[in-house]
Amino acid sequence: MNDDFHRLLYNYLVESGLSEKAAAYLNLAILLVIGLVLAYFLDLIIWKVLRSVSLKLAQKSKTNFDNFLVANRVPRYIAHIIPLSMLVELVPFGFIGFDYAEKIVLKFLNVLFVVLTLYVVKSVFRSLNDYLKTKTRFRDKPMGSYIQVFMIFAWVLGTFTIFAIITEIQIWKFFTALGAGSAVILLIFKDSILGLVASIQVSINDMVRIGDWISFDKFGADGDVVEISLATVKVQNFDNTITTIPTYALISDSFKNWRGMQESGGRRIKRALIISQKSIHFLSEADIEEFQKIQLIQPYLNTRSEQINTYNTANNIDKELAINGRNLTNIGVFRKYVNDYLQSHSAVNKGMTLMVRQLAPTPQGIPLEVYAFSSDKRWENYEYVMADIFDHLLAALPYFQLQVYEIPVPSFSNEN
Repeated sequence: MNDDFHRLLYNYLVESGLSEKAAAYLNLAILLVIGLVLAYFLDLIIWKVLRSVSLKLAQKSKTNFDNFLVANRVPRYIAHIIPLSMLVELVPFGFIGFDYAEKIVLKFLNVLFVVLTLYVVKSVFRSLNDYLKTKTRFRDKPMGSYIQVFMIFAWVLGTFTIFAIITEIQIWKFFTALGAGSAVILLIFKDSILGLVASIQVSINDMVRIGDWISFDKFGADGDVVEISLATVKVQNFDNTITTIPTYALISDSFKNWRGMQESGGRRIKRALIISQKSIHFLSEADIEEFQKIQLIQPYLNTRSEQINTYNTANNIDKELAINGRNLTNIGVFRKYVNDYLQSHSAVNKGMTLMVRQLAPTPQGIPLEVYAFSSDKRWENYEYVMADIFDHLLAALPYFQLQVYEIPVPSFSNEN
């Protein structure tokens, strides 16, 4: 457009009798108000059109990604772009004779345009993150970490662009200076870089997923992973407190992930009864006859007793002393009883390892360990199953003439 059109209002004001300075300021004020009003109504119209179109597309679309775009205000930010571009074009019309102010306003509008672009990118990435969380394939992946990485690069690029606009220095010169300042940048972004590397390794090696139950003694964490970000991993402990762990600690320190147990057929029960050694003895015929009243091991006692008697008779064993020949012991019969009891227990997974073993003697007694797996892996139910098993076993010990070791309580007598 020619210069006469630019100065149309200004010339009219001067011809009306105003001084050139007053006409310039009034021209600036009028055109500034007109430009802002036009930008406001244009922004409002574009927003209403975009919102209407977005809602119609969301209703017709089979995917819900567009719903997240609307929820994260992407159309609203996009609606600002055209009015902002219009203001940039209108600045030369209003700032006639105000070259320095025109330059500052143009810089401000260009900076605002860069910031608006960053907000659009940020909202799009947030929408993508929210959308991926609805997909089973990505629900337990640390997608937030990757999006944070992209946003860091976007903000760095945007910051360099803003500096280039303000200082009027070409942007490539900022990137050239990065070589000299790389050590400082690495120091500033050390945690972010470590977090990025850790996030990639955690994801590739499938070490932790959102929803996994992990135990991290160093940080006092014992609960479910609720969020994995670039810098931190949030764990909701079973007392509902939140523990924050640096992401890079997942690859630099040792922690326990219970996912393998949760995905397996059962949760391990590994606990021992300490049997007093003084209560262990050979079984007499009377003892065996008494034990045969226990239905669960009655077939075993009948078969085993017959085998032992046949062996002792065939080898002329003198049974005047119980130690001679083959014999049954109360702890051996009890071990068989515990094994049969676990085999018949409805809450024990029979398809996984199941055994009752005697460990090395200790100063307290003989450890008789139960090694089995509960079919129900839920914590509360698992504890109930394990307690139910050992309640029964502790109550069954006297029937086998066995005792659990207990530390003797010293008795104190009053002397006068």
